[in-house]
Amino acid sequence: MSRSEALRGFRESDAREVAGWPTSGEEVHRWAGSLTGWPVDASVFGLWHADPEVKPYVMCEGETPVGYGEVRVDEDEREVELARIIVRPTNRGRGMGKLLVRLLLDRASLYGHPDALVRVVPDNDAALACYQGAGFTAISKPEREEFNRGQPVDYIWMHYPLMSR
Repeated sequence: MSRSEALRGFRESDAREVAGWPTSGEEVHRWAGSLTGWPVDASVFGLWHADPEVKPYVMCEGETPVGYGEVRVDEDEREVELARIIVRPTNRGRGMGKLLVRLLLDRASLYGHPDALVRVVPDNDAALACYQGAGFTAISKPEREEFNRGQPVDYIWMHYPLMSR
């Protein structure tokens, strides 16, 4: 799979497919933090994507969607955040998550901000390993406490320096 062909913009027709990827309510929570309920209602994508800071992407193998993720651009803070990353269940455990993260970082670097962040629900060991494998490192405890103020979950926040790409 070539990197230029692997990632494309999210299409409305992708919503039902991606909404079916979480396999439990626990997984929904790990994937989307404050989102509750399982199965996921595909209409949630319309709500998420109404935010102009959210840039949604789908990673494909050929024409088949195998991963979803967002780049959130915060011009005020001069940073980007990768969010709501998920891989199709049948494609997990093969490095697809790390590839998706790297492709999203490529997109994130186009905005010219120095940093990319990601927040992870603490019990999401697979996501933590994926982000660490892609080069993210945990932020300091004081920063974490500041970032978590007002959040629905006490997230683990990780950082990636985009300027080094």
